[in-house]
Amino acid sequence: MDVIRADRVLTVVRAPRIPDAKALAEALAGAGIRAVELTFTTPGILDALAAAAAAEQAVVGAGTVLTAEQAEQAIGSGARFLVTPGLRPDVAHAAARHDIPVVMGAFTPSEVMAALDMGAAAVKIFPARALGPGYLKDLRGPFPDAELIPSGGVNAGNAAEFLAHGAVAVTAGTDVVAPTDVAAGRWSDIASRAASFVRSMK
Repeated sequence: MDVIRADRVLTVVRAPRIPDAKALAEALAGAGIRAVELTFTTPGILDALAAAAAAEQAVVGAGTVLTAEQAEQAIGSGARFLVTPGLRPDVAHAAARHDIPVVMGAFTPSEVMAALDMGAAAVKIFPARALGPGYLKDLRGPFPDAELIPSGGVNAGNAAEFLAHGAVAVTAGTDVVAPTDVAAGRWSDIASRAASFVRSMK
């Protein structure tokens, strides 16, 4: 969480395959996005997590974690944080057992409260594109101390606005890590887009 707070960004990777997860994590970290979320929607995710965890500058986590079993598997493969798409108490319990932060998905105020009650280190507001940056400002009213991370629809054109409206960090998605580029191993292209995204946040 310290890395996410410092960089104010993490990236989520959704791809049909990741030919070299360590090289991907190193490319992203070198461009200024050190927190890298690899998801359970990618085949071979546990091997990818283990490989990416060896990247020195990166902090690698597992996303789309739905069950306690997946949480345990991800942590065993080197994940240093977990991300869920929605409220998953079993995942929160597994993360707490290992003292691993979980970024729990939520959308409504009630879901944000539930995520915080479950011990979420931060709350992923998903899908962020639905109501835009202004919704983050609205949520900050009743939840001034909650660490909110918008995901879904965040890009170089609106990242700075999400941050200005109270997000602790933003999630860079396919605009930075296009699935076709990941599958083809185009690390330099991904690094270039990551650097552009980071610049857009200023």
